[in-house]
Amino acid sequence: MVDHDRGLDGSFARDFIAGNLSRREILKRAAAFGVAAAGAGRLATAATAAPGIVERVAGPLAQLKEIPREKTLIAVRGGTQGKFTEDQIWNPFLPLGNHQLGSQLIYEPLAYYSAFQDKTIMWLAESHEYSPDYKTLTVKTRPNITWSDGKPFSADDVAYTFNQLVAVGSKVKWGADVQQFLDKAETTDPNTTVFNFKVPAPRFFDFVAYKFDIGVYIAPKHIFEGQDWATFTHWDLAKGWPVTTGPWRVVYSAPEQKVLDRADSWWGTDAKVAELPAPERFIYLPDPGEQGLVTGVIANQYDIDTGIQPTSFATVFSGNPKVTTWTGQQAPFGNVDWWPHSLYLNNEKAPWSDKDVRWAISYYLNRDQIIDVAWSGASQPSTLFLPDYPGLKPFVDAAKPLIDKYPYLEFNAEKGDALLTAKGWKKDGNGMWQDEKGQPVQLEIISFFDFTSVGPVVVEQLKKAGIDATYSEPPNFFNRFPAGDYTGALFGHGGSYSSDIYYSLRLYQTGSEKIPGGHLVNFSLWHNKDYDKLVDELYGISPTEMDKVMDIWMKCMNIWMPEYPDIQISQGLHRLPMNETHWTNWPTAENPYVNPAHFHLTWPLVMHTVKASS
Repeated sequence: MVDHDRGLDGSFARDFIAGNLSRREILKRAAAFGVAAAGAGRLATAATAAPGIVERVAGPLAQLKEIPREKTLIAVRGGTQGKFTEDQIWNPFLPLGNHQLGSQLIYEPLAYYSAFQDKTIMWLAESHEYSPDYKTLTVKTRPNITWSDGKPFSADDVAYTFNQLVAVGSKVKWGADVQQFLDKAETTDPNTTVFNFKVPAPRFFDFVAYKFDIGVYIAPKHIFEGQDWATFTHWDLAKGWPVTTGPWRVVYSAPEQKVLDRADSWWGTDAKVAELPAPERFIYLPDPGEQGLVTGVIANQYDIDTGIQPTSFATVFSGNPKVTTWTGQQAPFGNVDWWPHSLYLNNEKAPWSDKDVRWAISYYLNRDQIIDVAWSGASQPSTLFLPDYPGLKPFVDAAKPLIDKYPYLEFNAEKGDALLTAKGWKKDGNGMWQDEKGQPVQLEIISFFDFTSVGPVVVEQLKKAGIDATYSEPPNFFNRFPAGDYTGALFGHGGSYSSDIYYSLRLYQTGSEKIPGGHLVNFSLWHNKDYDKLVDELYGISPTEMDKVMDIWMKCMNIWMPEYPDIQISQGLHRLPMNETHWTNWPTAENPYVNPAHFHLTWPLVMHTVKASS
């Protein structure tokens, strides 16, 4: 049966996307679904030109512009059970929207930041300047920028975006963050926006710039004005939505795939911001699972995969020697991400609300074994809840005396047993813990595909210690976890990425719990008023005033370390296979112009930089 709004039958689409069908099989199976022979032929031609394209059925089979495979860049990421669930949402401010799956190519930023270059790259903005007291920020945007519908981009779009975020607050992503510090934004000329803050805000511009998964999108005022920001999807191809200042146009979006085509011209080339991207088409496909990721990149159906397991790389390299990674074809096959991993325990649920129980769980985890077994040794130990970046090393070094006092990575089952025994817990005849009321202690751990190899190892370690743990990857994980609907979860920390420690400390503030969007959020639901006040104080201090910053850091850590809100495990690494069959000049350790994650806000920098292999 054909769904005239969403595309072809699901099994057909999955096989088509995976590149498992010959031209003859495409024609045969398309005919079985009632697709006319001419339409099926175009579908088969599209498959030859760019595997993964399923054309929309809207009455007659609509045909996309034919673009050769060698001019198409195909990436794989995300989805739920092999399909995108937000394919009709192109407003990334919506909590259910996802800038990781295409919107990052549509909404250009004021500036980018590359952590590996420690460099800010101005984009829509050409300059910014703070007042001496950091109470105002003046941003100059570039002239002669237009939206894709021909309307001019101006400072009005910038001021409107931020004033609306103040107005709607936590109903949308970044609203609560902006609302907390911004009084209002106003324009003084078509290219000048003045931000007036409630308190000194020396890191506001750095916050709104795109880096990793943090950054504030700029909305087109003439489209968003009058819309309900909490529901508006910015999706209607007939109206040219989503509109963009970037060089990409959405031409198709469905659960099976998203297709964006490059425009012939773009304001940034005249402004000498960057070159027009070499790829003429970009396709996003949902994750088909580990086997599909491996076979797809070997067969040159994919140019860049979402992360795969370390054990899969030998198969990939032997099957396709043109595949590389951040570290070439050598372990650990990836870059240290800004996202250190931990076992989150819901601090609002007993018994995990008890710091002694959290410490006991930590003592039961053997991190070396987790790295060796789950990651085949291709990972690194945690450095607190901070990524192992040079700019953050001074903070880890300063906390060394506290780390010695509170060994947060120590594997010591005897210490864990002593803590639980002191609470009146006892083990039953099977060696499993019962609490002080004689009730079995159970820990449900949930996560998603990034932790498929980690979850079972953690569960076995905890069971060996007497904690009845389970692991699963529910399809609604990304709804449950941010809402606090969990007991235990494996996830990461999207905090600091440079020498500014504020963003990582922000991860444990009570106020950040109400911020939708997936980053800079207190997922552990830990509460401490003294800690909250210290982080609020830090916001008004410039990151360059290192003595003051370090003093607050140490005060915060004296509170955080004994409490240990979530259990640190290891660094997060992005192990992304990058295929050089069609495209070269990927970011690598030898060419670290930016991180390579195609699901981060900095991905457009990669698209502007890759070159055709031919």
